[in-house]
Amino acid sequence: MAALTLADLRAAAFRTLTPQPSLQAALDGMGFLQADPIRAPARAQDLTLLARVPGYRAGELERRYAELDAEEDMIPNYGFVPRAVQALLHPREVTPGRVELEHPGLLDEVRARLNGGDELHPRELAAALGHGRTINAWGGQSSIGTRLLGALHYRGEARVIRRVGGVRVYGPAPHLAALRDDPLPEAERLRRAVHLLAALYGPLPEASLRYLVSLSGFGFPHRRGELKAALKAALREELSGAAVDGVKYVWTSDHSPSDSPAPRGVRIVGPFDPLVWDRRRFEHLHGWPYRFEAYTPAARRTMGYYALPVFHAGRAVGWANLSVGGGGLEAELGYVPGFRQTAAFR
Repeated sequence: MAALTLADLRAAAFRTLTPQPSLQAALDGMGFLQADPIRAPARAQDLTLLARVPGYRAGELERRYAELDAEEDMIPNYGFVPRAVQALLHPREVTPGRVELEHPGLLDEVRARLNGGDELHPRELAAALGHGRTINAWGGQSSIGTRLLGALHYRGEARVIRRVGGVRVYGPAPHLAALRDDPLPEAERLRRAVHLLAALYGPLPEASLRYLVSLSGFGFPHRRGELKAALKAALREELSGAAVDGVKYVWTSDHSPSDSPAPRGVRIVGPFDPLVWDRRRFEHLHGWPYRFEAYTPAARRTMGYYALPVFHAGRAVGWANLSVGGGGLEAELGYVPGFRQTAAFR
């Protein structure tokens, strides 16, 4: 086999953008869809699906969530998974957090409401409990009820049943209770989790896959060491790999990067899209560093608040800041030095 090139890897990475016949097919094919609340111009989950599902419209995932095979959960980050993937994550053993330790009676009350089959909106729960607010994981303020619901969700004692204006509404999770009684074999759970990450984000530098698995300790908080051992076994026995331009890349055996068609056309993707999520790979494949600057002070931004990478024929050639104004789409575009716009690009 001829030696792999950066062009081969770029083409292989683009396979994740293959159009899917439906929203469910896209969720099933990816296995994990990262979520983020910022809407500039749309939430991360919508931008990712817009790039893969013809005819998709922002908010469709939220509107159709109840009819889909989809659950909100955590693997390397927070997002959406099919139930077959969620079965890899539970039962999840979690050390009690500060809000649980400080309010054990309230936790039991919320648990009892869930076990009674109640649908719990955080605002309505907060009014019923009559308690105040506490510091959340991002340094902001959240109601104690919201934090307790989030804790029970993470433990697998609750599920998100729908969203109202982006706010999660919770209910009981009998399918996760069943997994506590009859879980999948641990070795299978960990092995499949590693393969999911390698397939969704691959081909990846080996160092990036190690980082992804490390992040996935949030999905397996009681099995962090075993998850890393599963990665070592996969690298040794199952995943394929090769050094390209001095960097060791790895991929699943059914996704060889040597047979991918050359990408065509212009594509704009979100900053959390699997195509650009790994900044190490992005810089190696495209020769320049892309940065997500929403949390960077405005005076220090070089690309914009929510710059979306722009690709032409598989190469990242710039970025776009998109917004709606006056009833139309407004775009501010920036390009890497040396890029020459062709008629086809324009």
